[in-house]
Amino acid sequence: MTETATPPHVLVIDDEPNIRDLVQAALRFHGFGVSTARSGSEGLAAARSHRPDLIVLDVLLPDISGFDVCRQLREGGDNVPVIYLTARDTPSDTVTGLSLGGDDYVTKPFSVEALVARIRALLRRARRHEAAAAPADGEEDGVLRFADLELDERSWTVRRAGEPLELSPTEFRLLAYLMNNAGQVLTRAQLLENVWGWDYAGQSQIVETYVSYLRRKLDPLGPPLIHTQRGVGYALRAQDPA
Repeated sequence: MTETATPPHVLVIDDEPNIRDLVQAALRFHGFGVSTARSGSEGLAAARSHRPDLIVLDVLLPDISGFDVCRQLREGGDNVPVIYLTARDTPSDTVTGLSLGGDDYVTKPFSVEALVARIRALLRRARRHEAAAAPADGEEDGVLRFADLELDERSWTVRRAGEPLELSPTEFRLLAYLMNNAGQVLTRAQLLENVWGWDYAGQSQIVETYVSYLRRKLDPLGPPLIHTQRGVGYALRAQDPA
């Protein structure tokens, strides 16, 4: 996705006609291109044919769940931003959805204006990520290195001490942001805005959850690299200065 005259395209997958029509009308009013789907299988087909810039995805669909739709997209290498739109708002549902590669979670009933704001925030984050992944003149193509970590933003691969790591899209974005800002203490609000595209800190427990996921995958291969600054946030350092 690049900055062109073409408006961003959003795919809305929801089996409730009133929700589809409401979101579609609001997005078109705000200048987005919109397509819709009524089921998970129809949504998967639309995602693969239309290549949207973002997907608004209901969780409770009549055939396969929105969680399964997101999982299949990620397994197929599609990293399109996904916002879940659902009446299920328990912490376990939130963590499940985001761990499968979703990017945000909006519960019904919802404010259409707030949803549009979240969509714009996620699209900004996606553009920043693409810009960061584009190499400057003379720079090695999209490869970040810190200590014994190597992250390739073009091929979406990560290695520590030569060992490949399997990361979810969200884990990958979080690690890339930490590596791009190695040595700096990053607040939870900074991480939410730049990794998830959220402009508020109301879901900061998600940051703790994903830092924990990363530590479980990184720490068995060497000394801890992600360090907690109590009351502030996290930093990627070779050693904890405590």
